Amino acid sequence: MTNDLIEKSKKHLWLPFTQMKDYDENPLMIESGNGIKVKDINGKEYYDGFSSVWLNVHGHRKKELDDAITNQLGKIAHSTLLGMTNVPATELAEKLVEISPEQLTRVFYSDSGAEAMEIALKMAFQYWQNRGKSNKQKFVSMRNGYHGDTIGAVSIGSIDLFHHVYGPLMFKGFKAPIPYVYRSNSSDPAVCRDECLHILEQLFVEHHHEIAALSIESMVQGAAGMIVMPDGFLAGVRKLCTKYDVLMIVDEVATGFGRTGRMFACEHENVQPDLMAAGKGITGGYLPIAVTLTTEEIYEAFYDDYQTLKTFFHGHSYTGNQLGCAVAMENLRLFDSEKIVGDVARKSNDLHAMLRDLQSLAHVGDIRQLGFMCGIELVQSKETKAPFPAHKRVGYQVSLKMRELGMLTRPLGDVIVFMPPLVSSKKELKEMVAIMKEAIDLCTSEVSSAVEH
Repeated sequence: MTNDLIEKSKKHLWLPFTQMKDYDENPLMIESGNGIKVKDINGKEYYDGFSSVWLNVHGHRKKELDDAITNQLGKIAHSTLLGMTNVPATELAEKLVEISPEQLTRVFYSDSGAEAMEIALKMAFQYWQNRGKSNKQKFVSMRNGYHGDTIGAVSIGSIDLFHHVYGPLMFKGFKAPIPYVYRSNSSDPAVCRDECLHILEQLFVEHHHEIAALSIESMVQGAAGMIVMPDGFLAGVRKLCTKYDVLMIVDEVATGFGRTGRMFACEHENVQPDLMAAGKGITGGYLPIAVTLTTEEIYEAFYDDYQTLKTFFHGHSYTGNQLGCAVAMENLRLFDSEKIVGDVARKSNDLHAMLRDLQSLAHVGDIRQLGFMCGIELVQSKETKAPFPAHKRVGYQVSLKMRELGMLTRPLGDVIVFMPPLVSSKKELKEMVAIMKEAIDLCTSEVSSAVEH
């Protein structure tokens, strides 16, 4: 039966971000999960070392979250939010405004982080049109940025591996540098930060009159390889956006809901965005809900008689779905009752000490961490920071070895991603780090030896 299921998956499925030849050679099918582990159809258990792509909070089969969905099912599964609302969507919006940066007072629902960013782009664009500044139509985004895979999100993305093939479909904008200290000419984070802020300011000086907004991931560039921004960079970007009258869109899809040891990562630098996209952890990793939050000033630019055509003409079939909003409300109640954010901040210090142990490995070049967002960059040479040959796919080989040893993750090139569920205990974190260490040591030693010969 299990082999039959695998063959069906090979015959009919097309998986996201997956070269299907890789899947055919190394298939995996998950059947169940409990706590921070998942189990495949053959009964083998694995630590969920990347929170099922960065979104699980409380582990799998959390009773309170299961019950919240069941209870809502006893009332209604879904009704539209077009021209009306529902109880869970209304209650969740109030709670989100309560826990978000104080200037954000309005909530627009969607189904994924990419959609939340698309909405932010369209809101920022139309805001200036509604205000009579029709020349402000362009966007600034950060090099190596990633905001999702819809066309607007791809247009403000900047990872060649993912995005270059879609170039003819994308709208043009401006790209600004991000401080990547490990790969910078200066090892001083402050120097790297200030150089990037200076270049951004020069861009604003020349083009602010035509720029609607800047988009930026909050504190950590995820898909670029867990690049943690130096202290003061995000706050510096906020100051420049304010100075040059450019809206600031902060992408908290991956970083929000406790992942970095704050409810939202922008809180690390007291940044108040004009628009903020969030998703992933909002439902504890249960159902696809995302949100775009914005200020009252932006909302009011759309509020008028219908005949003025200032309405925000955007929506999705499942916007504000009751099941998703109900489980999100219970998720946020658990954040309060189980003190999740403070717990992550405390355990992050333990995790930092555990990860330092990996630094002794011959091919670990850099370890980047903010809360429970971690990236371990593998290199062929520590001294020169030279990467492994790309065709060796070292990160991928390490992830396969980790799977064999009982832990799942997905690498970003040769950066090993470690983003465990937020409730992971100190003991569980230690066991997962030990698996990473063993897999990295085995695979990099083998590849390095083969390259040398």
